[in-house]
Amino acid sequence: MNKIKYLFLGLLAMCTTAVFTSCDDDDQEPSIQYIEKEVIKEVEKEVPVPSSNWERYQELVTKDVKSKKQHDKAILLVAFGSTWQQAFDAFDTAIEAYKAEFKDYDVFLSYSSAICINRAAAGENAADGAEIRNYYAPPFWLNAFAAEGVRYKEIVVQSLQVIPGEEYTRVINYIKDFANNSNGDLDDKYLSEVVLKLGVPLLQDAEEDVPAVAKELNELYKDVAKEGVVAFMGHGNPDSYDTYKANVRYTQLEEALQVYSKNYYVGTVDMMGNFKTHVLARMQANGIKNGKVYCHPLMSIDGDHGHNDMAGDDDAWDEKEGYEANEEGEVEDTSWKMYFYRMGYTCNDDTMIEKGLLELPTIRQVWINHTHAAIDGEPLDYYHSKNPE
Repeated sequence: MNKIKYLFLGLLAMCTTAVFTSCDDDDQEPSIQYIEKEVIKEVEKEVPVPSSNWERYQELVTKDVKSKKQHDKAILLVAFGSTWQQAFDAFDTAIEAYKAEFKDYDVFLSYSSAICINRAAAGENAADGAEIRNYYAPPFWLNAFAAEGVRYKEIVVQSLQVIPGEEYTRVINYIKDFANNSNGDLDDKYLSEVVLKLGVPLLQDAEEDVPAVAKELNELYKDVAKEGVVAFMGHGNPDSYDTYKANVRYTQLEEALQVYSKNYYVGTVDMMGNFKTHVLARMQANGIKNGKVYCHPLMSIDGDHGHNDMAGDDDAWDEKEGYEANEEGEVEDTSWKMYFYRMGYTCNDDTMIEKGLLELPTIRQVWINHTHAAIDGEPLDYYHSKNPE
């Protein structure tokens, strides 16, 4: 920066001297406007116009992909995202599991949430031991896969969403934009030849995935369910964003789990009519008025919702009034742990099962099975054939 400053000042001084010592000879000496332009040109040689953040991020991702490319096929795992170290570790484990399963593919992972991308890069939970991580959005990875010197012949995008809802729609749209060259900056011939495939979310299919996941969860927690309630906390979509009516998968999963035990329940943080208050009502309707309540995230990772909404210490309890539910029937600013504790159950740090679904090998295998199905199937109409009916 000092070099540039001194260059500018030096050129300016030279030009100023030329102007004031030769002001009587306008035909031989340059004008002030000309001098200014020449100074700017010299400075611009030293300081190239900075690229946009988008261009900078794209350069970083493309460089990373080029350095790691070993095969002519790639798998891109797409998660919503998180800023917790436990989540980072779960994603790392998933990547390694995919590499072991799909030996002919290069494997990468992306976040679909801009907030999570920014906060992970800023080290939001560094005070709790989380690393600073850079997880870029899917378009950067897809563009890198199509870059000159890379150009994978086959690209498989695997959704790490639990239900085929709002976030899954984003995944579909990323692929659509890429395939349609929406920015007009990719090679159309390459796009006409590359094979694109899409792996569906964990609970995509009501008839196959829901019973399969219920079976594996019961195998993992049947002994826990003998001691008390096992309450799974999913995310869910608000009614206005319940894309493809995907929220019904939580109800279907609870029904499938209750075939094994009436101690299994599935609620959410965002699905209308299925908050923790509604879980309590269903428990009590089944005669469960006391005892232990174990809470478990029904999300790919145990991140902010798991640490705070489920296992946190937030509590809006009033000693005189108790809890006041909002118009949707939810008790706000209160974790599941504190809520069930206040409702008379044994629910504390010891009954929090803080594991994301990607940390459970048999559940992770369901996602892997979806990737196999995508690879083994014919190249599909990735829009219509991948949307739930």
